[in-house]
Formats: sequence, C-alpha cells, structure tokens
Amino acid sequence: MGSTLAQKVWADHTVLRGEAGGDDLLYVDLHLLHEVNTPAAFDGLRAAGRTVRRPELTVSTEDHNVPTTSPLDGFDDPAGRRQSVQLRDNSDAFGIPMYRRGDEEHGIVHVVGPEQGLVRPGMTAVCCDSHTTTLGAFGAIAFGIGTSQVEHVLATQTLWTRRPKDMAVNVTGALPAGTTAKDLVMALIAAIGTGGGQGHIIEYRGPAVEALSMEGRMTLCNMSVEAGSKAGLVAPDETTFAYLRTRPGMPQGAEWDAEVAYWTSLRTDPDARFDKEVTLDASAIRPYVSWGTNPAQSLPLDGRVPSPADFDTATQRAAAERALAYMDLEPGSRLTDIGIDTVFVGSCTNGRIEDLRAAAEVLRGRRVADGVRMLVVPGSAAVHRQAVDEGLDRVFTGAGADFRPIAGCSMCCGLNEDRLRSGQRAVSTSNRNFEGRQGKGSRTHIASPAVAAASAVAGRITAPTDL
Repeated sequence: MGSTLAQKVWADHTVLRGEAGGDDLLYVDLHLLHEVNTPAAFDGLRAAGRTVRRPELTVSTEDHNVPTTSPLDGFDDPAGRRQSVQLRDNSDAFGIPMYRRGDEEHGIVHVVGPEQGLVRPGMTAVCCDSHTTTLGAFGAIAFGIGTSQVEHVLATQTLWTRRPKDMAVNVTGALPAGTTAKDLVMALIAAIGTGGGQGHIIEYRGPAVEALSMEGRMTLCNMSVEAGSKAGLVAPDETTFAYLRTRPGMPQGAEWDAEVAYWTSLRTDPDARFDKEVTLDASAIRPYVSWGTNPAQSLPLDGRVPSPADFDTATQRAAAERALAYMDLEPGSRLTDIGIDTVFVGSCTNGRIEDLRAAAEVLRGRRVADGVRMLVVPGSAAVHRQAVDEGLDRVFTGAGADFRPIAGCSMCCGLNEDRLRSGQRAVSTSNRNFEGRQGKGSRTHIASPAVAAASAVAGRITAPTDL
C-alpha cells in the first residue's frame, strides 16, 4: 500500500520509532521562536548546563507583544517589554538569529518564515505557537509545541511526539468569485466542528486547493488547528516552486533543479489510504462569518443567527446558549444586521500582501463608516514596504483606516496595546474568537479581508457585493 504525503515526510524524519501507539523521536529541520512561552525553556537549558544544539536551524522574532506604532522602543505593557528583552538576550546568548522590531526581516513568525525562505517542502518545523500549521502550505509537517518541548528541541534538535492519523479534505469544483480560502476553511470547520480533525494531519486536496495562491494555502493551513488537527498541508506544485524561487537563500542552477525534483516527489501515492476523508463542494461555498465564540459557530453571510434548538446534541445547544449570551445576539436575526465598532485586518491568517490588496480594493473610493475604527496591520515589514510601494497605504488612510507602520500580531491576540473594550464588537480577519480573545469582554466575528473591509464601510457585517 502506498503512503500519504504526511507519512513520507514523517518517515524521512523519524530518528527512533516508538512502540505501537507510542511516540516517535522526530528530527526537526526548523525551530521558530517568539517571545511568548520561551523564557522558561531557556532557563531550563541553563539549569541543566546545556546549549542550543543547532542554533543555525533556529530563528526568533518578536511579534505577540510588540506595539505596532512608533517609536520603536515604545511598550505600554511592562510584561510585554520584559518578554521581548528576554528573547533578545537569550537569542544573543545562544547564537540564535533574530528578527527584531524595526529590522527589515521582522514580522509575525508564521509570515516571515515563508517570506525569508526558511521553510521548504518536505521539512519538519515547530514553534511555540499552535498556528505553526501555516507552514504546511509548502508540503511541510509543521505544528505548535509547548514550553518543555521547546527546551527539548533547543537541546537536541529532535522531539518525542506521536504520529497522527491521516485525514484528507477533498475540495471539488471551483470557489465562486468573491469566495476565499478563509471562507473555505471556515466552511470546513463549520461542517466538521472544532474537533473534526483531532488526532490527524489534514491534507488539503482537489482542484479548488490547487487553484489557491500560496497566501491562500497558508490561510487554509493556518486554521487547520481550529479544526483540532495537529497539522495541515498541501502537496507542493508549480505554485509552490514559483513562490520559493524568489525567496532569500534559495539554491540556484543544478542545485535548484535537484531540489525541485525532490519536492515534486512529495505527493500522496494513488493507492494510499487515509484514516478519514471529508469532501466539500467549493462551488457551494459563499463568504462566511462567525456568529459565536468558536470558528465552528459560523454561517454564510446571508444566514440568520441560529437558535439553540437548531442543534442536535445537548452539548451543542448549551454551547450555543452560552455563545449567544456572550455575543449579545438574538436567534433569528440577520447576520448582516449586526452592527460593529471595530474592524481588524491583519494577523498570521490574513496579514499578507494579498490580504491587504483585497481589503484595499473594497475600500478604494469609499470611507469607513462614522463611529467605526478600522485597524490595518501588515504581517511583516516586507508586507508593509510592498503595501506602500503599491499605494495601498494611501487607500487605507484615505478611507479613514489606521494603517500601522510596524508589523505584529496586534489585535489578534490582545497581548499588546491593541485591544477591544468590554462590549465592543469587531469583524476580524484573525483565526480565533473565543471569549476575551481580543480583550476582556470583547466580541469577535471572524471573516475574510474583503468582508471585513466591506463591514467597515457599512458599519455592520456585510459583503462587498452588498455595498
């Protein structure tokens, strides 16, 4: 029987195979770090008298806590400043390359990794962040790890972890105009739930996936973890190779040809079997928005807020009741009648140049509604530079949006100065909407950049086609 793509990459990196049902010792090609969850790992190294085994395979960046405004040294939160200083000191002490706030390469860890050519097909990559799954868009196995695991990887460049099962998400047909990778993954999570991929690596397959840009594939894999999966990946193809060819540090000539020959082999065999398969019809997917407090509580924009009675199980009904109370929504009301205070465009999910272009296209010639705050934060310094080169910054500021000069996680995680106040409601291009995610008492509706921009103009949740 043939092997899946995930099985091939996993086998190539298995140093020691565990007993049936146990953990394998996996070699790690790339270890990414940010300022959250890492100080204790370095403390553990020092306490044990260990060093970083392969600092050249480790890269750090500060993103979660950093302010996205000038001046560069401004931190409102002393705890955030302390974590950033610790990451800088630890990176210097152990010889780890670092992208600091203000550097040309700086940005959100899951944005700069691909941007700087750090991730390639067939690799294994880990980071102290669950959305490391983003990097699976390149045909790599990439996933988040905890603090003790960070220490283990720093010390050994390996990780004990259990090999997940294999899951295929087959997407047939083509996405309609105006429907994005964000809508595709939200439709998937709404269909299978936040635990639908638990214990599995998802491989996204089919013509609709192959038609996505690398930015779209990264968005798709980014939110794989919201379906409970360990990782998500897409087989590398000509789209992948074209993206990588322009990245820093890529091989040239015969060496490049050899790499592409290997990358081309990284595909699931025709006779391979998946433990679980799900099929979606891309042509039936429309722009989505979340109504509740997890990404599975999402519906097409033309839907209505559901009633707890609409759900099958007692657990689902109880979750819906809690979500409706927290979000202050009435069952049966139109999603497009929900007024908003704030719009956030950014994050590792939708902070790339393609995302900013989509938002700017909606805003061109329009204004953000009175009483609505719109915040646009590039995912990296390179994205910011390109947005300025293309004049997108003028589109944003001309529409009344706040276009930030420094890249960072910003309002996605609420670990910096960009937060919602209690009771405020936002349309956000980020990946999570649990209670308090964007600030204590905040209410978050997840959507694509185009829907977010249209909602900023209308002052309520809406689609660009409805403007």
